[in-house]
Amino acid sequence: MNPCRRILGIVASALLLAGCASVDNTPLAPAAPLVTTSDGTLRGSAQAGLHVFRGIPYAAAPVGDLRWKPPQPTAQWEGVRDASSFGPACMQPPVPASSLYNDPPARSSEDCLNLNIWAPADAANAPVIVWIHGGSLRIGANSLSMYDGANYAQRGVVFVSLNYRLGPLGWMAHEDLSQESEHGISGNYGLLDQIAALEWVRGNIAAFGGNPSNVTIMGESAGALSATYLMVAPHARGLFDKAIIQSTNLRSFPRLSEAANGLPSAQTIGVALLDKLGAADIAAARAMDAQALTNRATLAGFAPQGTIDGVVLPDQLVDIFDRGEQARVPVIVGYNAHEYRPEGGLGLRMPATPEQYEALIAPTFGDLTPEFLRIYPHEQGADALLDATGDTIFGWSGERIARSQHALGLASFFYVFDHCYPSAEARDLCAFHASEVPFTFGNLSAAAMPEHWPVPDGNHDRTVSDAMLEYWTSFAASGRPAAQGHPVWQPYGAAEHYLRFDDAPLAGRDYKPGMFELLESFARRERAAGRSWGMPVGLTPAPPSDEEQ
Repeated sequence: MNPCRRILGIVASALLLAGCASVDNTPLAPAAPLVTTSDGTLRGSAQAGLHVFRGIPYAAAPVGDLRWKPPQPTAQWEGVRDASSFGPACMQPPVPASSLYNDPPARSSEDCLNLNIWAPADAANAPVIVWIHGGSLRIGANSLSMYDGANYAQRGVVFVSLNYRLGPLGWMAHEDLSQESEHGISGNYGLLDQIAALEWVRGNIAAFGGNPSNVTIMGESAGALSATYLMVAPHARGLFDKAIIQSTNLRSFPRLSEAANGLPSAQTIGVALLDKLGAADIAAARAMDAQALTNRATLAGFAPQGTIDGVVLPDQLVDIFDRGEQARVPVIVGYNAHEYRPEGGLGLRMPATPEQYEALIAPTFGDLTPEFLRIYPHEQGADALLDATGDTIFGWSGERIARSQHALGLASFFYVFDHCYPSAEARDLCAFHASEVPFTFGNLSAAAMPEHWPVPDGNHDRTVSDAMLEYWTSFAASGRPAAQGHPVWQPYGAAEHYLRFDDAPLAGRDYKPGMFELLESFARRERAAGRSWGMPVGLTPAPPSDEEQ
């Protein structure tokens, strides 16, 4: 053979093996990336300069007879494990087909403790974001299209999304389960899953090009609540360096074994649930089909939430923040201007006259009523009640966290998402709960949305989304959010700076003056009286008068 042709053949073969091009210059698919973790080697997929790994087990979910136990170590594997497909979501009930949030995962299982990673192909010591999905701790999955992390990875971030146990399988406490525990506690299994995922990230993310010393947790709604839990959980201390918290709440939560703050104990709630399920004991509940148990618990009214157990969650969140015992990390925290727009069908109707409105509010807010009526006036109609509900749950909580981190000398950045677009405006869904999520991910197409979601169709949508992605990724990298061509985002500080995302980011001071002070005064009064706080009370309108019917 001609030696020149032989050399050319060797070069061509090398190019083929490298995934560069064929001998006729046809581009070839990039070679699948391989990464070795503490449990074994993974084969991911390559796309547009990124390496993507899906369905990576970070812990073994206790199932069957082990149900309602902390996450277990994963089993190591030999050879190469395929990581090109998403793993199953955690067990969850069906959502009404007409719901704005109806976006069922492709498959679900009790064995669901997996995570996904999007990384730049050339990542080295890159900032890491760990995404915790929302869904009332009942629904959701890391595989939903809206949560695709490619836009973060294209901006230099190693992006991780995780699953955690949901519903009764993730959050039920029971006295028999507490007796089984070496710590005498139960509940919070979904939170323990999240901590296990963060431990896995700390031990393995460097192999994917991420910096284990520069990890930002990020979540929305129940994911934001989870991030807030992680900020006060001793077992999570040191596992993250910053937090992005989108629409959290600091309400009162049940204590493990005693009634308090107007709430029954978490164990009492668990006992009542098993009774409704017809399960004589924990053994009988463990023998139930996981999907049937999840569905029936939901129909029985079980509301998954954290348990104040003295160990995983040592105390009420507000008390920990008041004492300055939370994680000392910078935060981006905020909420949406009209969180409760999708909930307008719950019957919130403004009473016919200002006098009737005052009579509705006064029994609950007492001497705070005049200030309430100033901030949420009668002439706003039902919008006043809807916004008061959203502010009570999410606005007060977000601003309280911003203030608390500032009090520790840390940078905290407060935002309000107030962007609207024609399809949302047509349905009175401007800046509704979770509407910022597609914008923070840059996933604005109909294919990324649940079926009934108003798909962004405005002139400024991409501008807003790109700005949010820049602010979020720069914060993950350095602790200071910045976006070229947009306002400097000042820390919340004593001047109460914030950024409002409308058709463009707009800087301001003291969002909705008096709102935080009113709701803080109200929450402190409720706490002092031993009642629950942080949820809307006294906002259900009286039945319509004869003239209104």
